Amino acid sequence: MPDNRPRPPAVELPGVRRLLLEETDPPRLTDEQNAAMTRMWDDAVAANPSLFDGPTVVCSELEWKGPGTLLLTWYRATYRLYLLRLAPVHSVLAPSVFVTVAQPTDDGRLLVGRMASSTAAPGRWQLPGGTIEPPEAGTDLDMRALRQHAARELAEEVGRDVPQHLLELWAVTRGDMGNVGLHFRVPACPADEIAGQYNRLVAAEGTRGRVPELDRIAFIASDADVAGLGGRFADFLPVLAAHHAAGDASGQPETRG
Repeated sequence: MPDNRPRPPAVELPGVRRLLLEETDPPRLTDEQNAAMTRMWDDAVAANPSLFDGPTVVCSELEWKGPGTLLLTWYRATYRLYLLRLAPVHSVLAPSVFVTVAQPTDDGRLLVGRMASSTAAPGRWQLPGGTIEPPEAGTDLDMRALRQHAARELAEEVGRDVPQHLLELWAVTRGDMGNVGLHFRVPACPADEIAGQYNRLVAAEGTRGRVPELDRIAFIASDADVAGLGGRFADFLPVLAAHHAAGDASGQPETRG
């Protein structure tokens, strides 16, 4: 079920230098909420058969534990829970937790991509990334797992492989419906190199009869360029584009983690 209401921009949580993650039990839904969620999911799949009710991480609480230290408490769910946030009567608070990768170019720009029609957000411009999948039961969700997930998203969506140890936590945002964005940054490289890797990925996906998650990429220099992309964009994109423009012109990541 698409929700096309206008959204305010995301807000960056400044000064996060250490991120703690702690799992908790999911909230119990009423029978009415479960029934509403099932109806909404069936409608959504009928409109977009490519939707998959996979496992996901949901934010239960964000709490500062000291200067620069943020505790994110999370629980396990599946994607259909997010639709229940839109229920007119039986809605729930279920902020998603997602990662992105800020890939700067050596001339000071930032890579962005447009989501393909087969995705849950067709036509939306954003950074490469995606919602976080929970680890296996008994396994902790930690910074190593987050870096691994972010690096995989960059490889799958852009065709660019970056060693996980080069991903540095760059920014944390709180946006639409309380969604929490954990944004990593990697070292700069030439735009032509990135474009070449993306084009090879598109060609390889085409030979397999698949459509890439990003149907187009572009490079922006600041938040002033976001509107010129055309179409919708993620609520965090202007915030991070401005953050990028205000940062080190060399494109090297800040030291965080």
